[in-house]
Amino acid sequence: MTKKTHFGFKEVDEQDKSAHVGGVFSSVAESYDIMNDAMSLGLHRVWKKILVELAGISQKDKVLDIASGTGDIAKIISKEYPETEIYMTDINMDMLSEGRNRAVDENFSSNCHFCQLSGETIPFEDSSFDIITIGFGLRNFTNKEAGLEEMKRCLKRGGKLLVLEFSKPINPLFSKIYDWYSFNILPKLGSILANDSESYQYLAESIRMHPDQESLKTMILDAGFNECKFYNLVNGIVSIHVAYEK
Repeated sequence: MTKKTHFGFKEVDEQDKSAHVGGVFSSVAESYDIMNDAMSLGLHRVWKKILVELAGISQKDKVLDIASGTGDIAKIISKEYPETEIYMTDINMDMLSEGRNRAVDENFSSNCHFCQLSGETIPFEDSSFDIITIGFGLRNFTNKEAGLEEMKRCLKRGGKLLVLEFSKPINPLFSKIYDWYSFNILPKLGSILANDSESYQYLAESIRMHPDQESLKTMILDAGFNECKFYNLVNGIVSIHVAYEK
């Protein structure tokens, strides 16, 4: 019997989810930065800066950025820590191409490598990286548990994983307002700015299907990390989980 998983609120064959997600991100690749700014009122840039601050990066660190998209996180790291070695990666070639082009155009490609890969089957040796980051990508995984185990495998002893992801608002009233915004405003913004309401409907649905803060923390610890803590931002709309491989 074919195993099922969710694609937003829909149920699809597990083997087909990556193709569905790929279609979404190929569709939104060229308008991704504009939409991120519109969706978050520009706050996603602040959240990514906070992630980099929490990472505690050293100048010679080797960093793997999974689901890099257009390269926001890699850009911050490259500019602030020019002696690091950064692997910008994405499963979607359209998104990776946007990120690579931006890195060249905005002059942060000198210490970056560009790799198309799945975060669920990372093609690097054990203990390859000091830091692994993933921003707004984990919720699109078909098998989050497998991905987290792969990230742990690829971290050096003493390494750190940072997961920035949409989460669950703490305040019930705020949660209702957020739901209304997500399902009424986001698809309209997608239609106006990207001529693509369906992809942004999926993005809103995928946020609701993602584990809450405590559930994700449990998943990370179950993947073998020694310690995990999370930081809620904007009442828990977004959280950053920091996990350690000691």
